[in-house]
Amino acid sequence: MSDSGHYYLLDEQNTDSRRIKKERDKARKLKKSQWWLNQVNRGICYYCEQKFSASQLTLDHVVPLARGGSSTPGNVVPACRECNLNKKLHTPVEQLFQQLEKNRF
Repeated sequence: MSDSGHYYLLDEQNTDSRRIKKERDKARKLKKSQWWLNQVNRGICYYCEQKFSASQLTLDHVVPLARGGSSTPGNVVPACRECNLNKKLHTPVEQLFQQLEKNRF
């Protein structure tokens, strides 16, 4: 259960330890690519859009690995540590809906 009281039904196929290990290995290789270096050298967190040094940015999977995401350029973004920690297993759309719901009251 997440801290917001939502449960996630995680597909066993997505949470298979071999698949997760394979995706994490791909992410490690991707972090060494020129494409990734260009991303972090911009110094912008994908979520909060604030400026950080490259060393302060982490690799985040937009769709988490445990929810079927992959380690590909279309699914990984630079994120500050705070945004990455707060995101957990959420997707950006879920975070947006949570924010909209908070603002309703």
